[in-house]
Amino acid sequence: MNFTHLIGTVVKLTLLLTPFFVLAVFISSCEGWPQKERKQLAGRIALAVLVICIVLYLCGESLFRYLGIGLDAFRIGAGLVLLLNGISMVRDNVVPGRHVESDGDMAVVPLALPTTVGPGTIGALVVMGAGDRGYQAKIVAVLAIIIASAVIYVILRYSEYISKLMKRKGIAIMSKLTGMYLVSLAAQIIFDGIRNFLLVK
Repeated sequence: MNFTHLIGTVVKLTLLLTPFFVLAVFISSCEGWPQKERKQLAGRIALAVLVICIVLYLCGESLFRYLGIGLDAFRIGAGLVLLLNGISMVRDNVVPGRHVESDGDMAVVPLALPTTVGPGTIGALVVMGAGDRGYQAKIVAVLAIIIASAVIYVILRYSEYISKLMKRKGIAIMSKLTGMYLVSLAAQIIFDGIRNFLLVK
């Protein structure tokens, strides 16, 4: 197993999950909550993110096979969605000013999906799953998803301390930097899709 490739995939997936944007939403949603309940919610969010990401990644190849969607066409579409998400994070105020409401378990909806695993992340995971070939690549990606989900848990678990250290402005800046990475990644995905499409033609 290539350790460098694993670390690179972990970093990529962690940024795809927009940890600082999720942190901002989490802090706003849990304002006034007891510490125990915040910890439990952080654990449920991380578990939901883990399950959702693994299912999306492993089902990517089957999705293209049964729906007859071209991988490169989906790359372009997913890249465009991710690009819009990244631009939105860069331009907008990413620190929410109100609580997130949910009729069910807010750990799953909306905090895990679509706050953490948004449309752009979904597209990127499906493209990764369809593009990775061989068991070794799949194992590396699944390990990376597990580690990235654990990072999300740690950030949310210690959200109170991180927010005191970074303040609202610091979290907003890191969210915008994450958005810049998503824009760059989206551009690369779109470029790969267009290049492969033209080569096939």
